[in-house]
Parts: sequence; C-alpha cells; structure tokens
Amino acid sequence: MSKTFLFVRAGRFGAIFLIFAMLVALSYSVLNGQENKSGPGKGEKGKGKGKGGGPSGLIKPTMADTIQANIYADNWFMMYINGKLTAVDPIDFIPHNVVSVDILPEYPMHIAIMAKDNADPKTGLEYGNHIGDGGFILKFSDGTVSNMKWKAKSFFTGPLNHDVNNPKVKHEPIPDNWFEPNYDDSKWENAMEYTQERVNPKEPFFKADFKNARFIWTNDLDLDNTVIFRTKIEKADWKPRWNTKPNLDVSGAIPWKGSK
Repeated sequence: MSKTFLFVRAGRFGAIFLIFAMLVALSYSVLNGQENKSGPGKGEKGKGKGKGGGPSGLIKPTMADTIQANIYADNWFMMYINGKLTAVDPIDFIPHNVVSVDILPEYPMHIAIMAKDNADPKTGLEYGNHIGDGGFILKFSDGTVSNMKWKAKSFFTGPLNHDVNNPKVKHEPIPDNWFEPNYDDSKWENAMEYTQERVNPKEPFFKADFKNARFIWTNDLDLDNTVIFRTKIEKADWKPRWNTKPNLDVSGAIPWKGSK
C-alpha cells in the first residue's frame, strides 16, 4: 500500500470526524436553547402567576424611591407614619443608639412619635433617687427635621416639684388614636428646642447625619418622662411614581398600651 493512498484515506476519515463533531455541537446548542425558552430553571425567578410579576402596567417602588431616617432618643421611642408603625427603638435603655431605617414616603406625611426617658413609673426617678433628662432628634433624607414647629405633650411627669425624698408623679391617659393622622393636636403646645450640650448625646449620635435637626422635648426636659410628638410634612404636587397598593394588614396590636 502506497503512502499516497494512506494519506488520502486518513484525510477522508478526518473530514468525516470533523463533520460529525460539528453536528453534535449544533444539536447541543439547539436543545439548550429550547430548554431556556421553556421557562426558568432551578433557582431562577419567573414572571408568571405566583411569581410576583403582576399585571401589565404595574409599577412597583424601588429602593430609589425610599428615604433614610436617622433617629436618636434618650432613652427610647416608637414612630408611626401615616398611622402605621414604622420604627421602634430596639434598645429600651442603654447604650444610647441611633436607629436608621429606610422609609417609603407618601405625602402628606403624618409623623407621630412616643418618646420615653428612663424613669420609674411610680417615682419618676432613675438609679434609685436620681432625676434623669430626655431628648429627641430626627432627620429624614428628604429634609424633614425635628424642631420647634412640632407639637409636643407630656403624659407622665415626675417627681413633681423635683422632690426626690417623697416622690410623686402625674400620669395622663394616652389617647388610643394618638398616632392617627386625623388626631386633633391643635391644643398641644409646640416642642421646645434644646442645645446639644444640654442633652449631651452619646457617641453614636456623632456618627450619623443630623444636620439642621434640633433636639426637642416639652418645656421640662427633666421631669416630663413620656412625651408624644406630632407633625405633618407636606410636599406640593407630590405624586407617587408607583401605582401599587399593599393588601396585607400590618396594623397588629397596639404595643404601647401595656406600658404607659
């Protein structure tokens, strides 16, 4: 058998093998494409029923629509916005902390906050026979800040007349709807602003953005121990970019009623 014949035969087998390999590759590509068109694979999110896609024309809010809230309270707070519980200080006493949360704003924005200084409900004292002092400050990244324009009212005062030897306190019933947008606070006094030096905030305060915000309380920073603040923030011609509305009920219980 000549070398020429061997080369020709080998060339024919090589060509046949190359064509076979190309056909196999083409078949794999076609099959893989059909699998991708058939729907999401394992671990992928689909857009069908039950996958959260929603009907045509649905516009959902994104994190770009939210604003950040920074809140510092001496010692504790809970915040409602437009009648919904939005934030609760997770540390009821110390260490002092800043609570930062993301909020999806809707205007007008009705803000209602209950703030509490550390005080024994029966004596108004802390650490045995000491009189503490409160303080509250808030800033939203939309420019909302706490200041003297807010309304403020005390519902727990003591010890009356600064008497630490025979301490007496005064409690007022907290209205069940104090956090509702339509609650009438027209007879409340405006909050009083206090300097940073007077409140003496602790380290976490200085790491957060509170520019242009003011520390507020009632007119008695020492004796008023439970204070409710309210304000209304308006933005002319504001409309939500999104058109979704929640169906779930997050109203829950009223967590403040057991600890007036």
